[in-house]
Amino acid sequence: MLISVQALRAVAAWVVVCHHFMQIFFDFKASGPIGEFFVAKGAVGVDIFFVISGLVIYLSTHERDMPASRFIALRLLRIVPAYWLYTLAMGLLLLFAAPWLPHQVIGWQNFLLSLFFIPSENPGGYGLYPTLNVGWTLNYEMLFYLLFSMVFLFERRHRPLIIASALFVVTEVLARSGLISRFYGNDIVYEFLLGIGIGMAYQRGWIRQAVWLPLAGVALGLLLIQNLDNSQRLLHWGLPSALIVLCCVSLEPLFRGSKLLKSLGDCSYSVYLLHVLVLYGGLLLAQRYSLNPYMVFACCVPVIAVGAWLSYEWVEKGLYQRMRARLDARRSGRQAQAV
Repeated sequence: MLISVQALRAVAAWVVVCHHFMQIFFDFKASGPIGEFFVAKGAVGVDIFFVISGLVIYLSTHERDMPASRFIALRLLRIVPAYWLYTLAMGLLLLFAAPWLPHQVIGWQNFLLSLFFIPSENPGGYGLYPTLNVGWTLNYEMLFYLLFSMVFLFERRHRPLIIASALFVVTEVLARSGLISRFYGNDIVYEFLLGIGIGMAYQRGWIRQAVWLPLAGVALGLLLIQNLDNSQRLLHWGLPSALIVLCCVSLEPLFRGSKLLKSLGDCSYSVYLLHVLVLYGGLLLAQRYSLNPYMVFACCVPVIAVGAWLSYEWVEKGLYQRMRARLDARRSGRQAQAV
């Protein structure tokens, strides 16, 4: 794993945390340049995540062949347990704290569909969001994984074209014609392809290691994001996000060997899932005791950080390793019986 990408993944996760802090505590009504930045631009962390996801999936599979079912099984083992855990926790929070969270409503149909990554209208009335609101991005991730699993049926040199064609058909044909949910008719899905493109360039040795030029590229990407809205998300935020990811890969020598940055990146998925729960808990305390929101946020940050680390060690890594060992044992047993 590229440590530079891990570091960027951690930054993206915490940018999203700050974005949702402004949403939950201030209803996106910010004052001051920092608050305004996180309100208007904090969601770009998702775009960076999607580019990184395409990059990581490509690099981890481009020299491997496996059954599509195994690829999907491994992704489910990696993603589902933590997501189900925090979706359940969010459901319980909404059941017991609904009077204090008027904009958050739980519905059993939405809850069950959320568990299976099926987009549905949130009973709160604000769009196609699952019970754990941040899980909307995982619906796109699961679509990407499902379509990517098909590439193992083709020669390696054709795989990028296959996944690009599949995403195009789903987004531009099936979703826009109403054959599947309109949720998938969003050009944000093409950000996975940007990550695959970066992975191809890296694998072929086209990304040179440097310092000053990549730093300038990062600055340019941030400048573009700062000055463009997300009305055309792929162009305005997706391409600058891809530029930032590309430049971070070029900066890898500066990050290589950092265990701290690797750990921060490892925990980023749990940070992403857990932070909304902690922030809502902080909001309830702030409302009850009339606490300063920024003081509450300062207390929430270490809770999120420590909670995410424990979640990664116990749920993401620990449970994943045990479940994968069982999956591999069953696979070996079936192969032995076939012989």
